[in-house]
Amino acid sequence: MRKALNALYQASTAMAACCLVVIASLVVLQVFGRIFDWARTVVGLEPLGLQVPSLAEIAGFLLVGASFLALSGTLRNGDHIRVAILLQSVPKVGARILNVWAVAVALALAVFFTWNAGLLAFDSYKFNETSYGVIPIPLVFPQSVMTFGLLMFSIALLDDLIMALTGKAPSFESVVKADPIEGKE
Repeated sequence: MRKALNALYQASTAMAACCLVVIASLVVLQVFGRIFDWARTVVGLEPLGLQVPSLAEIAGFLLVGASFLALSGTLRNGDHIRVAILLQSVPKVGARILNVWAVAVALALAVFFTWNAGLLAFDSYKFNETSYGVIPIPLVFPQSVMTFGLLMFSIALLDDLIMALTGKAPSFESVVKADPIEGKE
């Protein structure tokens, strides 16, 4: 089960990285298109108008996807912001209780947002909602990616809550103790 969950978190993080690569590729393509058009005008030719339509909108959707898909992986690597000073200032039992409470609250919020993001994606599908850009993109696609990222985050939080409740260290805690700079599991 541990290998399957870790593979799921890594796959989600890899998809986030792919979103960033696509953003960078589209921006580079747009820049080279503009440079090519400029070069054509310098030599007296008509510019071809090379551009990536709706680039800002597509990049925004991909950035949302990258942000949400990376949540579970960054949690597992201990890269989320935590208030460790408070946990270090209370006795060990109190720190464990605070940790369980924080993960449980985070899980409740993540499940709430996952559910509502799923409802939003379903509504966009049901009513065939599209974006207003040059290319009308069905909103169900970016909203589904956001929902999937939130679902992965919820699973990672549930995983850590179970670890904390059974007396084991959650992933982010063991990573922080192991290597606060690099974060190794």
